Amino acid sequence: MPVKKHRPTAPKTGLSRGLRRYLYFTAAATGAIILIVEILGAKMLSPFFGASHFVWTAQIAVTLVSLAAGYSFGGWLADRSPKLHRLYYCILLAGLYLCLAVAAFQPMAYFCLQFDLAIGSALASFALFFVPLTLLAVTGPFAIRALTQSTQTVGAQVGRVSAISTLGSVLGAVAIGYLIIPRAPNTVTMFASALVLFLIVGTYFLLWNRRSKTILQTGATLTIASIAGLVGIRTETHSNTANFKELARRNSNFGLMQVLESLDGTTRYYLNDLLRQNIYDPNTQQSLTIFTYMLHYLAKAYTEKLETTLVIGLGVGIVPRQLAEEGVQVDVVEINPQVADIARDFFHFNPAKVNLHIDDGRHFLHTTSRQYDAILLDAFLGDSSPAHLMTQECFQDIKSKLQPQGVLVINCFGYFLPKKDFFVHSLAKTLLEVFPTLRIHDSGRGNVFFVASTQPNLNLPRTTDFSRVHQKIQSAVQTTWHNIVDPAPHRGILLRDDYNPVEYYDAAVREAIRKDLASDMQTR
Repeated sequence: MPVKKHRPTAPKTGLSRGLRRYLYFTAAATGAIILIVEILGAKMLSPFFGASHFVWTAQIAVTLVSLAAGYSFGGWLADRSPKLHRLYYCILLAGLYLCLAVAAFQPMAYFCLQFDLAIGSALASFALFFVPLTLLAVTGPFAIRALTQSTQTVGAQVGRVSAISTLGSVLGAVAIGYLIIPRAPNTVTMFASALVLFLIVGTYFLLWNRRSKTILQTGATLTIASIAGLVGIRTETHSNTANFKELARRNSNFGLMQVLESLDGTTRYYLNDLLRQNIYDPNTQQSLTIFTYMLHYLAKAYTEKLETTLVIGLGVGIVPRQLAEEGVQVDVVEINPQVADIARDFFHFNPAKVNLHIDDGRHFLHTTSRQYDAILLDAFLGDSSPAHLMTQECFQDIKSKLQPQGVLVINCFGYFLPKKDFFVHSLAKTLLEVFPTLRIHDSGRGNVFFVASTQPNLNLPRTTDFSRVHQKIQSAVQTTWHNIVDPAPHRGILLRDDYNPVEYYDAAVREAIRKDLASDMQTR
């Protein structure tokens, strides 16, 4: 007779069906919050430490260490006593710590700025996120222990809980990356994540553990946490605005955008992730930054005719606006769709006067068939240009989109000082691999301008009328115009898509620039 195969029956855990399902839901929800905290934490650190691989390495490393610690602690705790209130106390404490982290975030970040970039970002990430991520990681092993009382089904239970938690993480990553960040301030999102954890805890205690002492303790913790979180949100909302009127504050996938204006209405600032990106006189409608004039004037001076221009990086639209007013056909590529609204609403930019493309600069170069008399590369991530726009392959793409006598003008940060000149010389070496001629204008204040051309000989700039420069910075613009530096490609390396280590070797310079930009707004 054929032998009947017996499937192992589900173990009797002593948990009701509703509670078992709620444990699975808890695993999914905590998995989602873990990914939200990981990604959102890096976004919150970026105004202070940038968006380089140092920040992401620190955040990912801290997350993985937290998961390891949480899995170990959760298994130990469950074996001592699998009573579920212990698990939900851990989730409650994780929410409390996140609220405290919201309140303490800026002081902790500024404290960690005294260390170098790699150590500072790792220290800040560890202090702010290690504890809550560890407590949330307790959920997996604890849920498995509570749901499993038979060795015959332990493998299936491990797989089921792990799969549910991982799917929750996927949903959390998608939600934070595509839906939440552009629509809410980072501190509000972190606080809301803590509230979700509190809701999970409160639901468990109200439905399955209605002891008055437990409810009282939980309520007290929620009150303290909510106050701390709201204080942190208020502090973040009013940061850097003591001496200014805040005209706009908008979060985006590419950082927190702010428009501040001096109390007397004579100066307007555009900030991205708390770093000053542009200064503007709204009364004269003139820029108060060197680079806007240099980009404009260099493009005109080094071309015999300037009829078509591609600008990679809109900023607040001053350079494209000026070129368009002079009759130049201007294409603008901007990766952040919300920047155009800021430029239009506060900096007198008219999008209808240019051809605005919401796209990555590199992708646009691959797909466009147009050719230009000048291409202006002015894309920044706070304190530095995106690395993928500074490689030999990118410059080859740019060269193919230039007219035979066309020029490329680049605005970047750098210094020609010993031990600080790696990036500028590497950029010079890379440009000279693609273009036959190169000229470098140095402001001496961090802004460096590279002019590369397909022309065999690049003549010195023609006479330029500086009367249109705002009187406050006329001298600085003229100094930059005449301060021409000879390239020294032997002091740099060739930057390629496959090998571009400028974030590592130029970290100290970028850190100093970031601190200067951040402290400049604090002292105004």
